[in-house]
Amino acid sequence: MFSSLIPSLIVFGVAALAIISAGSQLARLADELADRTGMGEALFGVLLLAGVTSLPDFAATLSAAMDARPDLAMSNVMGSMAVNLAFLGIADIVYRRANLEHAAASSVNLMLAGLLIMLLTLPLLAIAAPSIVHWGVHPVTPVIVVAYLFGLHLVLRTQERPMWFPRLTRQTVPDKPERRHNGRLAAAWLCFIALAVVTGTAGWVLMEAAKSISDQTGLSDTVVGGLLTALATSTPELVTTIAAIRYGALTLAVSNIFGTNCFNMLVVAAADLGYPHGSIYHDMAPVQMTWGLVSILMTAILLLGLVRRETYGFGRIGFESTLILTVYAVAIGIVLVSG
Repeated sequence: MFSSLIPSLIVFGVAALAIISAGSQLARLADELADRTGMGEALFGVLLLAGVTSLPDFAATLSAAMDARPDLAMSNVMGSMAVNLAFLGIADIVYRRANLEHAAASSVNLMLAGLLIMLLTLPLLAIAAPSIVHWGVHPVTPVIVVAYLFGLHLVLRTQERPMWFPRLTRQTVPDKPERRHNGRLAAAWLCFIALAVVTGTAGWVLMEAAKSISDQTGLSDTVVGGLLTALATSTPELVTTIAAIRYGALTLAVSNIFGTNCFNMLVVAAADLGYPHGSIYHDMAPVQMTWGLVSILMTAILLLGLVRRETYGFGRIGFESTLILTVYAVAIGIVLVSG
């Protein structure tokens, strides 16, 4: 789409700014709609906000896959999941009253963390398995979709009839609907949908610019996708998470990250469907496994933090936040050296 570097960089920056701007408004609307619809922050974050903030990843990854650039597609979506988890560490630093995983304790968030670990193993198994393709897709791809839907069913059941309750402390911030919202509900929904369209469109434009940047600069698709586009398309998660913390919607902040990463597994499935040369899992570079393995490790660390519920860590930062940020920094080094 773009024939020179400067226009590509300008368009990339404008698209990233559009994603950031829309994301800042999405958190406010999500908090409002979660209260006014009675869905609650955790459920709204999983079902709706996660899907909307994943739209840039979906558009960017599918665009790269259909253009037969498997490394760019998979490094974008897998790198996005890793950086999303790192954002929870940043959010913990921002929230100074207590460890974020302590204050936002929720049975739904525990379920989402477990579901994410399960889903992340599936594409890694596809990479290790023989290159089998039926009707243009790998057999693991429909398994990912079914596993996501079944996991979503379990999350809904957990929300309705929880069998585990976090111990309430002075630092725990429960998800309680507020009655401070004004205006018509229909207007809030229309604004939410409009912002979703903006983020999705900006994600597609951003990836088109990223392809040109990769071609013009000579940077590998692995580096551009795993670091540049992954960070840019994930900015809605960072912006909405920080904004949700400012609004006091801590459960929404955490469930949005886990829910987005679970939804991103559908993006992985879509990439395999859109890839024109058989299974995308076997055409990408082995270094792409790094992002998947790192995301599993980071999710497991956060799951430990959710169960342990450390009230205060060193510098009021939870041990899990320190660990995941360290792991992410090491992963960046591995990708830069390998890519």
